[in-house]
Amino acid sequence: MIETIKYWDEELFLFLNSQHFDWLNPIMYGISGTAIWLPLYAFLAYLIIKNLGKGSIWVFIGIALAILFSDQLTSGLMKPFFERPRPCHDTRWEGIMFNYKHCGGMYGFASSHASNTFALATYMLITFHRKVKGFGWLFLWAAIVSYSRVYLGVHYPADILVGAFIGILMGLIAWWIVVKIKMTTIRKVEEMDE
Repeated sequence: MIETIKYWDEELFLFLNSQHFDWLNPIMYGISGTAIWLPLYAFLAYLIIKNLGKGSIWVFIGIALAILFSDQLTSGLMKPFFERPRPCHDTRWEGIMFNYKHCGGMYGFASSHASNTFALATYMLITFHRKVKGFGWLFLWAAIVSYSRVYLGVHYPADILVGAFIGILMGLIAWWIVVKIKMTTIRKVEEMDE
């Protein structure tokens, strides 16, 4: 069963990776990077502070926890444990697959890009679903960033899917932890005031 899933994953990767255009290559490379998203992060920080004021510290703590958890689980634990080479490091695909500029570390399962972007999207959606509508677009952003990794030849689709699942889960866990800590802190402050 595992071998069948791996075969389908590799076949899907080869199909998706073969769909590339010269004009799109630098765009996907930029999408996969960090610098291009700095204005987005600044905009999100602005929205958080504008809507929550002093309470925004809890959101920033939650985002930090969500990304820390998702990144450490994928990069710190899963990649060294599973040791699945990235497609661009797999000699079977030499001359077959497309890789643009950069390959990254040796192992790729699961994708940290996918886990981190989906963790942020999940945390923001849960936190603001009542206050600010429309944060669902962050999932589209996370999906585009994640797809860029397949396009560039540095991840298989399963790396992305598992990474996205982990990111969503870590976003939920970070939100739950922050809510519990915040409620405990508020309770203690109220008890001290009595």
